[in-house]
Amino acid sequence: MNRSTKSPTFYVDKIPIYGDAILAPMMGFSDEPFRSLCRELGSSISYTEFARAEGLIHNMRRVSEKLIYRESERPVAFQIYSNDVDYMVKAAIKIQELKPDFIDINMGCPTKSVANSGAGVGMMRTPLKVARLFKKLSQVLDVPITAKIRMGWDDCQNYKLISRIVEENGGSLIAIHGRTREGGRERPVNWDVIGEVKQTVNIPVIGNGDVKTVADVAKMRAYTGCDGVMIGRAAMGNPWVFSGKDRAEVTLDQVRLMMVEHLERNLLFYGEQLGINLFRKHVVHYISAYQTTRRFRRELLTRETKVEFLGLLDELEKFPSRFEESAE
Repeated sequence: MNRSTKSPTFYVDKIPIYGDAILAPMMGFSDEPFRSLCRELGSSISYTEFARAEGLIHNMRRVSEKLIYRESERPVAFQIYSNDVDYMVKAAIKIQELKPDFIDINMGCPTKSVANSGAGVGMMRTPLKVARLFKKLSQVLDVPITAKIRMGWDDCQNYKLISRIVEENGGSLIAIHGRTREGGRERPVNWDVIGEVKQTVNIPVIGNGDVKTVADVAKMRAYTGCDGVMIGRAAMGNPWVFSGKDRAEVTLDQVRLMMVEHLERNLLFYGEQLGINLFRKHVVHYISAYQTTRRFRRELLTRETKVEFLGLLDELEKFPSRFEESAE
């Protein structure tokens, strides 16, 4: 069953959002092929991979691939980042011509090279800059502007302040990951902060962090009151989570059909050589549910053509599912 609903779950400004599960924007994963598959399965918004504002101004051809989308993906959110307000405003005006449904400002990326430059979660250390950015964007754009944030930093957990600033300066939605910049996967996510943000603002709030199963979507919404839930790592190898299925419920035939379709979209989007190369990281996740041999994995991950890949794919049926083993 598709998780989307007949009635809107919430609105981004005037844009209706149907469904409560959303593919999180992930560098190297939420490209057009994978994103469009997740959207068809029920992800209620398509967020692009983030693009640096300076690149959109000075080298649009190099980064424009990230902003290609299918009409069937709507609503589509373009995500941009920078530490420079003027560059982000110029970039937002420029990419608005590509007709996204809204533009999202990434203030959550924890990567050191991004955050330490004052971009991503680094921007959360400069509340006045955030206010200036959102005020300008809300004045010059015809589409809604939204934000993705984290708790902040270990020594600067100002997520409620930033959330109020976003709303007061024209923001239409906030997505929050319940960890600080320093909070890696080894630290449990803090769902309480998602609930605090929901109590702080009157615009929709999307929760993000440690959502691993279909049941976790409902649990996070019930615990925090958030309007929607972003799913990141748990969607790798299991895009069916957006149609209400955990990985253990997906059949081998469904896995093979999805891998073929995903590969086809990669080949169409990137061409054969690059399409296969970039598909390999997805293969690792798709086959992780099976007790494959090292030889099989090596052969599958070194195929150079579509025909070779599809020939090996039929051999998956030889390997037992890890879920069958755990059930025993």
